[in-house]
This record gives sequence, structure tokens and C-alpha cells, in this order.
Amino acid sequence: MKRTLVIGDIHGGLKALLQVLGRAEIQPSDTLIFLGDYVDGWSESAQVIAFLMELATKQTCLFMKGNHDMWCENWLDSGLAPHVWLMHGGSSTAESYRYMDFQTRQIHLSFFNQLKSYHIDSQNRLFVHAGFASIHGPEDEHDDNNFLWDRTLWETALTIERRNQKDETMIPKRLKLFKEIFIGHTPTLNYNIEVPMHAATVWNIDTGAAFHGRLSIMDIDTKEFWQSDVVQSLYPNEKGRNN
Repeated sequence: MKRTLVIGDIHGGLKALLQVLGRAEIQPSDTLIFLGDYVDGWSESAQVIAFLMELATKQTCLFMKGNHDMWCENWLDSGLAPHVWLMHGGSSTAESYRYMDFQTRQIHLSFFNQLKSYHIDSQNRLFVHAGFASIHGPEDEHDDNNFLWDRTLWETALTIERRNQKDETMIPKRLKLFKEIFIGHTPTLNYNIEVPMHAATVWNIDTGAAFHGRLSIMDIDTKEFWQSDVVQSLYPNEKGRNN
């Protein structure tokens, strides 16, 4: 049976990615939707990108762009490494590219250049790294940075859920634009939750793989999910991201 699966933020954890794909028993017939933040954290960011490019030659893969991917893309393009990027996992990414030749770096840059801001499937389900702000939907978004950085969509969904709001007229329009919305960006660990979270129409798949959490993959139809081991245990001599 063909499946569509969504994968949370990887942050350079190739070992976790390989583990969770194995546990989900990924088949060539599966469609894989990645929510971004492939780099910055554990030591194998460049290796994650190489693996994803190879994987996309074997089956259907859709790749969203995260804020960390934007930082890495800019660095590969310009050679400039802003302090804010280096302090948020960029130093480990730069180190993973240390011995990579210029031609290969350019191939990786092309991968980053082609990442999608968002994807809407045939069943009106939205996939985006962080969120969007426009009440008319992502097509009408005036600031593309919201796709990379916005947390208000998730925070609004949580507020609605916590209030147990039943009145449809009180639910913000942007939460009703899509059948479901799948995001990453905000670790569920922030809420002391170690598995994917659901609030209103939003599913948050970032289970803190960059920190002391696990990498998660979910079947978007059945909501069955699989997780890696705690990523720190796969890289015992590393710290991952500090913040």
C-alpha cells in the first residue's frame, strides 16, 4: 500500500534518520515529505544532504525549507558565516563540509536552492516548516520569512486546543483554511512532550532531534508514527544544538 509520510527536523542527525526510516519500513512506493531543518546540530549535516539527494532518486520526496537550511544555503552561496548561525548549530555544519570539494558544495547548494516554501496536497493538507500569518493562506503571504520562522500558527492552535473551543466562529480563519497542517520548527520538548503533538488542525512533528529528543516520522493518513532513539545517544560524544 502506498503511504505518505512526513518527517520532522533532522538537524544533521543522519544516524537518527537512517534508524527511523528503517523502523517505518520505508518502501520505494512511499512518498516522503520532509519539513526542513536538515542541518545544524549533529556532526553529519553534509552527509544528511547527500543522503537526501540520493534518496530522491529512488522515490518521491518533497523537501520544505527551514530557517537553518536558509542559513546554510546563504553560507554555501556567499562563504559568509554570521555569528548567529554558528552559535545555533552552524559551526557543526561548516565542519561537516570542511573536506568537501567545491563542485560537490555547489551540488548541495542547488539542493538548497530548490527547497519548497510549502506544499499543499490534493486533499488540502498543508506542509510547511514553521507557519504562515496571512488569513488568506500561504499563497497570499507577504513575508516569506514566516514560512521559516513563524510560531504564531502553532501557538494559536495550542490556545484553541487548551480552551477546548467548540464554537467554529471563534476559531481563527487561517486554522480552517486546510484540512490539516503539518509543521516542524518548534520542538515538542518545549511542552515536555516527546512525541508528535496535535492541536486544532495542526500537527507538530518536531520532537527535538536537535536537542535531547528523537527524530519522528508519521503516516499522515493513519497517524501512526515511528521514532529514532534519543539522538544524543547516537552521537554520545557530541552536544547537538545548545539553543
